[in-house]
Amino acid sequence: MSVDQNTVRRIARLARIAVTEEDVPHLQGELNAILSFVEQLGEVNVDGVEPMTSVTPMAMKKRQDGVTDGGIADDIVRNAPVTEDHFFVVPKVVE
Repeated sequence: MSVDQNTVRRIARLARIAVTEEDVPHLQGELNAILSFVEQLGEVNVDGVEPMTSVTPMAMKKRQDGVTDGGIADDIVRNAPVTEDHFFVVPKVVE
């Protein structure tokens, strides 16, 4: 896959990056080099390779999923101008 100059301009516009006309050929070469490298990665045989999260084998750290700050709803909403059943009441913003 290769990128032409019109595609470079379109990518720059979508990314909201200011690109001058003299920079377009350079960026075209850079993007084509990146895409060429990605295509090379697609040729690598990865059959039997397990996905990993790190280069060193390690177990994910897990913590107990429990409420640590519950039961203080009154304290949380105390300074709110308007509340209802321990919830903040806000004005409607979507019509």
